[in-house]
Amino acid sequence: MSVTFFLGISSGIPLLVTGSTLQAWMTDEKVNLAVIGMFSLVGLPYTVKFLWSPFLDRYVPPFLGRRRGWMLIFQILLMFAIGAFYFIKPAASPWTVAILAVFVTFFSASQDVVIDAYRRELLPDEELGLGASMSSNGYRIGMLISGAFALFLADRIPWNYVYLMLAGSLFTGIITTFLSPNIDGQIIPPQSLRKAVIEPFTDYFRRRGAYEILAFIILYKIGDVMAANMTTPFILKIGFSKTDLAVIAKTFGIIALIAGGLTGGILILRIGLFNALWIFGILQAVSTLSFSALVSVGAYYNILVATVTFENLTSGMGASAFIAFMASLCNKRFTATQYALLSSLMGIPRVIIASPTGFLAEGLGWAYFFVFCAIAAIPGLALLFRYKVWQKESIPGDEFTVSHGGGELS
Repeated sequence: MSVTFFLGISSGIPLLVTGSTLQAWMTDEKVNLAVIGMFSLVGLPYTVKFLWSPFLDRYVPPFLGRRRGWMLIFQILLMFAIGAFYFIKPAASPWTVAILAVFVTFFSASQDVVIDAYRRELLPDEELGLGASMSSNGYRIGMLISGAFALFLADRIPWNYVYLMLAGSLFTGIITTFLSPNIDGQIIPPQSLRKAVIEPFTDYFRRRGAYEILAFIILYKIGDVMAANMTTPFILKIGFSKTDLAVIAKTFGIIALIAGGLTGGILILRIGLFNALWIFGILQAVSTLSFSALVSVGAYYNILVATVTFENLTSGMGASAFIAFMASLCNKRFTATQYALLSSLMGIPRVIIASPTGFLAEGLGWAYFFVFCAIAAIPGLALLFRYKVWQKESIPGDEFTVSHGGGELS
């Protein structure tokens, strides 16, 4: 669990290095807003990381094994790429910054692929939920280091030195990689690149309910994601100040999210993954519905604190179960490729389906919008009735069977 937590920090640090923190530096340097806006495209490697994940499944570095070796390579490359920002002035060479940012996101996305695969292979099935919560909470701390802490430093020291310190923070991952257990020898990797590309797909689609599971991954958190996309404008429009938003959403909210992740991981150990997916999914829908009550109640500070805390708590719990479920689907021979594909699919609600939420909020009004988001959770929950079918072996003699919560998932 310590390993998954500190590797989560290593995963979270690079995200805002090329996101809001870089945007803040470029704004300070008076870079054109249109150029700053285009920098959102440098995050593309996070979306298409499954394209090169078979390479990471197939080939084994000559040191530290298949997973730890690749982790170390990408962590060192990340440290040098982030450290290179020390030598740059964004206003003078924005395109050099863009190229460096793409390198950072590519190395970061690759590190995420390997860390996710390593976590799935390291932990026994019943600990995947707690491992997911530890990893997610480490990831959030990593984002705080490269986000809030970096901005705090930038008011006191030059931006170049801030990025040099962020590069140094990658030693967290490097040290963890050296100290983490070696799991090589337990799993035989694909014997050719062709097999590494094709077999993860054929292996997945041999299972019962393969398409239903894909639909479940898209739909399970869709209502939660849609509501979260509009939470900030909602809080401001019903009469709260930006200070209230910062204190409530960014303080109470983050604490509740971390607590929810830990609580969810522990509960999964006790009640099993199937029960956790049901209970946490229902709680997510109820917490979304609670926002609609704020419309009639009005801008009462304590009620908003309770609502935001409840929503983030249930969201953290649901995320733990959801990530554990996706990890449990992966054949350990192709973990990097299969998990990269499933996690990319998980991003569809956040990127595409959540995009028209502003139009829905305007058309329906805030109260009915949050009711709609709660109802949107029902199709994902309904698919859980098929869970026992997904658990049945698809092909006799399949080498990979996952057991959790009293059942088996082939």
